[in-house]
Order: sequence, then C-alpha cells, then structure tokens
Amino acid sequence: MVVSPAGLFDCDMLQWRIPSRFPIFRFSEVVKEPMRSPIKDKPLHNPGQSLERQIQDVLWDEALVYFAAALFLVLFAAHEWWRELRDIPPAPGVATAIAVLGVGVAVWKIRRALKKAGRMRQGLDGERAVGQFLESLRESGARVFHDIPGPNFNLDHVVIHLSGIYVIETKTWSKPDRGEARLLFDGSTIKKKGAPATDAPIIQVRAAKHWLTGVLEESTGRRFPIRPVVVFPGWYIEPTAEAKRSDVWVLNPKALPAFIGNSAGQLSPEEVKLCAFHLSRFVRTSA
Repeated sequence: MVVSPAGLFDCDMLQWRIPSRFPIFRFSEVVKEPMRSPIKDKPLHNPGQSLERQIQDVLWDEALVYFAAALFLVLFAAHEWWRELRDIPPAPGVATAIAVLGVGVAVWKIRRALKKAGRMRQGLDGERAVGQFLESLRESGARVFHDIPGPNFNLDHVVIHLSGIYVIETKTWSKPDRGEARLLFDGSTIKKKGAPATDAPIIQVRAAKHWLTGVLEESTGRRFPIRPVVVFPGWYIEPTAEAKRSDVWVLNPKALPAFIGNSAGQLSPEEVKLCAFHLSRFVRTSA
C-alpha cells in the first residue's frame, strides 16, 4: 500500500481517494488490467473431434427437445386428471389425446435421434481406434494429425512420414452377425457380400487428397506426394490384381503402420518438418 501526499490509496485493483475535509473513504474507480488467454494458438484436433461434436448436436437438438415436450404434455394431462378428481371442471380427455399424440411424435423423433447418434458413435469409435494405431508411427519420426477441418467436411487422419504423406479416411461399417467380415477391393470399387459394389469411399478419399494437395501447395509453394487411404476397422480386405496397381490403399487399420513404415522414402526429414509445420498452422487457425 502506498499513500501519496494528496491522500491517494492504491492497491492492485482499486483506487480510493481520501477527501481532505471528510474523514471517510469514497470509492473512486476500479482499475482493470486487460486480460487474455495464455494459449496463443488453438490446440490440434483429437481423433473424431468433429464427429463427437455432431453427436452432441444430435442428442441436444433432435432428442432432448422432444423429451422435454413429451414430459410437459404428460404433466399437463396429469394435471387435468387431478382437476377431475378434485371436482374442478377439467378437460382430461382432450388433454390426454394431445399428450398421447405429442408423446408418440416425441418417441418417434427420439428413437431416430438415438439411432443416428449410435451410428455416429460407431464412426467415432472407429476413428479413435485408427488414431491409436497411427500413434505408433511417431516413434519413427512421423507427424500424425487428426480431424483436419475442411469446407463442409473433415479429413479423419493425415500422416506425414519419410515415405510420403497419407490422407486416411475411416469407414466403420457394421459387420455381419455370422460369417466372415470380408471386403473385395478391385481398385475402383469396394464390394461387401450381399450388397452392391460402391465407389463412394474411393471418390471421397481421392477428393480429400486433391484438397490437401492444394492446401500444402498454397502454403509451401511445393507439391508433395500424397497417398489416399481408406481403412475399415474389423474387416478383412481382399485386393484383386487391379487393386495392387491402384493409387488408393484399402486396408485394415492394423496393417497401415507396416505399409507406411515399409514404403520407400520420398521426403527428407526437413520436408517432413516443413509440411507438418504448415499443416499444423492451418489446423490451429481454422475455425
């Protein structure tokens, strides 16, 4: 505490002035120092971070609101029946009809939301499992990124390794209750037993490769080799001869670290650091 000749009392956050003619203290002003977060940049994303946020949105926006509405309608109907029992002129029949209709709609909406959240939760578990497999690559100097935000989409994982850059899309497809979980990859489509072949995952991961190529080229001024990869947790992948010549890898995630680690080198350690630096800056500065 410092008292000036003019009667000023100072402390860290408050200032009081002592009037010369009155033996009382009066509050003068509060001095607030500007505050800011000690964290300079946003942290990198965790595996499945965007999907986890979407699950929360589904449960809050598509399930909770209908649960609350159904609860209100039930309480309203109960209140009307209470009035009936107390000889207060009620309309329990109308209230019950409204409550039954409202609860029916709410149950339907809640079940849809829970099923949707369940599918998303399965995808989230898959991304986390793949992320754990990829973490072992850090021991060999690889840089691993998860949940790279793009315009209206996200890249599940990106690995920057001496053998190149890999953009990885996780597909957590449900397995059959019985029989072998096997997928056939012919280089352009993926075939599951009992279902038509699809090329959607291949198109998606190639588009992701194209977008990431542009992001790195814009920030570094250089074009780097990027391998598109689709992984299916829990599935056995059977590639055809054409698949082995494809630019896309389709794998079980357990095999991915070995595929990356055993591939021929394409980047220098300095290039690995360069790409990792610019990609990390992109993630930290993205909304």
